[in-house]
This record gives sequence, structure tokens and C-alpha cells, in this order.
Amino acid sequence: MHPYIANTPEDIQEMLKAIGLESVDQLFDDIPKDVHLNREINLPNAKSELEVTNYLKELADKNCSLSKLTSFLGAGAYDHYIPSIINHIISRSEYYTSYTPYQPEISQGTLQYIFEFQTLICSLTGMDAANASLYDGGTAIVEAALMAAAYSKKDEIIISKSVKPDARKILHTYATVQNLKVIEVDVKDGVTDVEALEGLVNDNTAAVIVQSPNFFGIIEDLKTMGEIAHRGKKTTFVASVDPISLGILKKPGDLGVDVVVGEGQSLGIPVSFGGPYLGFMAVRNEYLRKIPGRIVGQTEDLDGKRSFVLTLTAREQHIRREKATSNICSNQGLNSLAATIYMVTLGKEGLREVALQSTKKAHYAFEQLTKSGKFKPMFDKPFFKEFAVTSDLDPADINAALREEMIIGGYDLGLDYPEFKNGVLYAVTEKRTKDEIDKLTSVLEGI
Repeated sequence: MHPYIANTPEDIQEMLKAIGLESVDQLFDDIPKDVHLNREINLPNAKSELEVTNYLKELADKNCSLSKLTSFLGAGAYDHYIPSIINHIISRSEYYTSYTPYQPEISQGTLQYIFEFQTLICSLTGMDAANASLYDGGTAIVEAALMAAAYSKKDEIIISKSVKPDARKILHTYATVQNLKVIEVDVKDGVTDVEALEGLVNDNTAAVIVQSPNFFGIIEDLKTMGEIAHRGKKTTFVASVDPISLGILKKPGDLGVDVVVGEGQSLGIPVSFGGPYLGFMAVRNEYLRKIPGRIVGQTEDLDGKRSFVLTLTAREQHIRREKATSNICSNQGLNSLAATIYMVTLGKEGLREVALQSTKKAHYAFEQLTKSGKFKPMFDKPFFKEFAVTSDLDPADINAALREEMIIGGYDLGLDYPEFKNGVLYAVTEKRTKDEIDKLTSVLEGI
């Protein structure tokens, strides 16, 4: 008997007999023989707890964390400051309630923070309602597209090439099996080509999707593109946003956006090698019955006490594909709790301060990097906390030189945009100091 599986050989034989099989191997007959391992798993002998701890620490020490390196890398994951209060509160027992909060009487902690998360996202975006449980910013974009298609009963999705590349790849993957047609709008001078968009929107357009600030860090003209999108019959205008930017930019709800989505990682969630992260979605009221994920409402119990329940979506939303608006099942609860604590801790003024510091420091870095002429601006547009520059140097060589100085360099735009070969995207958050920015400039000038 395996030490972690309680079934005895007799139990196994009894179960096999019940399903008409003679051996466990027969359970895997459908798997081709040439992919079978056909040997014991190559694992070392058992180790003591101390030996395992030392071994894992040795492996972990091979990593070099952001506590040791200065990061100017963004492109969707950002090194913002995370208040220490977050880890303390997410570890409190009142939030260790039911994983999937179908029974409100035992899930009040979970239900309350989801409700507060939704409320804060609505306040931040200027929308009527928000949900919880989207996986990340990329799948949030996809869920918005699927919702728009279901809402309009149309099958054409238009998305700007200034939307982050990984999100567009996810959309193409989902669209293939959902029989949706995805059309990408070209970029002109670092932003969505508005004239090209005008020529693409028609009565079969289910959604127009843009990102602002976009992948190059530039602020898009949401109002104009929203007006263009709404020329299509029941066309949904979707904007993917950086929640930190909303500390100083106009709310999408005031700019004609129907659905706001985004990546919540910057709201108190570590970079963590790329995940797990947190997608968010906020909508106008007319989309409320189509929104995926969980929606929590506030009510009163029999004793008149404030309490919380899942509302507007049946349980089938999460477990029965044929009746669900989406097949989202897992709950990104811990991350939505962290984001909630972050937003409450900072408040309006704190979020505005983070946004202002990020954009001021990004503009200072941009000025320092480009003043000698060795690095040239790629675009001449207003940007938030990311900017792109180009030079005669290979981005891989630049980043290797920076790494020698304990600096994580920018993102090589040529990886996703061949037309922007030698372009590098740098991100600057409120954590970066003047000395760190000046060091970045000095190292780059010396390459």
C-alpha cells in the first residue's frame, strides 16, 4: 500500500471487480502504450524533514528576488509596494471560510470581502456592477468578449494590437472553439489606428476591445473609440485598464465604456513569477444577467444583522456547462481579498499618490534615458508608467549588461512586434528611487 493512499490491495481488487476490470493498468488502456513510462518513477529515497527543508532552501536560494534586484520590467506585471498589513489580514481566521461560498451561513467572511471587492471596483471604474473570481487580466478580456457575443448574439470581435500580446493569444485560443471571428486593429504611432477601427466596425461586431494605458504604456482615446464602437448595433465597448492609473485618469464609466476589465496584480499582489493573479470585470446594468463569475449581494438575516449572499446567478453558473454563461469555477478569493485590503488601506488619496509618483518617476526616467540621444523615443504620446525607447543595441545585450549591475531591464518589444525591433519597454513604479533611475541611465549610457 502506498503510504499516502489508504486503499489496501483487497480494496483495489474489489473496486476493479465492481467495474469489470482485472488490473489497474486496464484503466489506462486508452492511453497509447508508447507514452507509458513503463518504469518506476525516479525519485530519491525518503528524506527527513530537516533534509527536505535544507534541500528546498538550497533550491530557493538559486532564485534572486525583487528584494535584491531593481526592476524596470513591466509589460503586465509590476513591482509596486505591498503594505505589510495585507499579509497579516489575509491570514486571519475569519477569512478561512468556505472555499466556494454557496452556503452563506458558513461563508460570511468570504462573502463579505467579495462584496467589498465588488464595491471598490465599481467605485474605481465608475461602473454599475462588478463580479469576482476571474483568473487574470488576459482571461478577463476573453470573458468580456464571450459575454458581449452572448449579449448581442453576434460573432465578430475586434481587438486592438496595442492590447497586451498574451491576452490576444488567449482570446484567439478561446475564439477558435467558440466559433468567434477575431479581427486585430493595427497600431499607428503607438496607439490604436482610429481610422482603421472605423472601417471595421459593423452590425456584426459583438465587441470592440482596447487597452488604456495600452501595452506600450500610452493612454488611448477611449471616448472617441467608444463612439465608434457604438455605431454597431448592440456592440459592446470593452476597455482593459491598469487599476493604479485610475487614481489620476478619468473613470472608464465616464468615457462611454460598457465593460471594464483588467489585471489586479498591482493591487497588493506579488509578481510571483507570473501568477496566480486576479482578473476583474465591471459592467453597466444591462450586462448584469450575462456577467460570469460570482456576484455577492448585501441583505439582512432574521435578526436584522447585515449579511451577505450570492445573488443573480444560480449554482449552475459554476458547475453545469450547458446552463452557464462561463465555465469559471475556481475562486481567486485570496487575491481578491489582498486587492480589497490594498484599496481600503490606501484609500482615494493613497491610490492617487501611487499613480502620481509612478507617472512622475516614469517621465523622469524617460527624460534621463533620451536626453543624450543614444536612446530615442519610439512614440510621441502621453504615457502613464511605461514608455518605449529604441537604439542601435540588441535588447538582449542591454538586459545582460543591466543584470550584471543587479538591474532587471525592460521588455524586448521585438519579441511580439517585429516592426519594433530593438525597442525596449521600461516600467517605473512608485518604488523606484531617483538613485535607482540614475543608475539605470548610467549603466545604459556606458554600454
